[in-house]
Amino acid sequence: MKPVITLLTDFGARDYFVGAMKGVILSINPRATIVDLTHEIPPQDIHAAAFNLLACYKDFPAGTIHLAVVDPGVGSNRRPILVETGDQFFIGPNNGLFSWIIDREREFTAWQIANEQLFRKPVSSTFHGRDVFAPVAGALSIGVPPESCGAAFLDLVALERLTPRQTENGFEGSVIHIDRFGNCITNFTAEHIDEERIAAGAKLIVNDKEVSSIRKFFADQSGPKNELFMLVGSAGFVEIASQNASAAAILSAKRGDAVLLVHDHRA
Repeated sequence: MKPVITLLTDFGARDYFVGAMKGVILSINPRATIVDLTHEIPPQDIHAAAFNLLACYKDFPAGTIHLAVVDPGVGSNRRPILVETGDQFFIGPNNGLFSWIIDREREFTAWQIANEQLFRKPVSSTFHGRDVFAPVAGALSIGVPPESCGAAFLDLVALERLTPRQTENGFEGSVIHIDRFGNCITNFTAEHIDEERIAAGAKLIVNDKEVSSIRKFFADQSGPKNELFMLVGSAGFVEIASQNASAAAILSAKRGDAVLLVHDHRA
């Protein structure tokens, strides 16, 4: 089977950056299958990158190499890392990009990428995606063992955890992502919210606005037009949406805003 290497960056499509990374990989392994996850992550937005990677890594076969470069610390003392977890590999900067996946998988092995023999020369201080991460991904895809990249490494940077906090009257979560349609993706899951709980009076509160309707899909006509509603989205998280409108705009919501799940009239 041909090795699969995915790319996720904040580089966009206007410049040469993504093409250069692909060229380095293919120079090492012309048989590699390269898949673009997205290159439209907002610049330096580590949280958006972490969410997008979390949402789709399980769609790929075992042995896939995920190369993620959203790297505001490039050229500084931040560490380049290789992580193996969930039967897949993750290559990128040690800035929290992979921490949500590690939280989900629980077991992992990590190495600091330090073997300069694997790097493209000379190494630019501003483009480690091309000169460090891409050649390591290429080397891994032709069978170079991960431990040859460097020493084992445990000091991984972590983003805040995705587990909602239990409160006296329910749970406190947050908006972890807002997609291009304005849907507010929370860190709640079907474990926290379902039709039975909503029928019993459970609701979400964001910026003092209540969401007490649940639907199974976006075009579900079971509620009034433009009503805010919640549903379990394709990434497995509860989303707040509004048909043909931006829930984020209606709620004046941004990533990181608190989302309360309350079980009765008390907030």
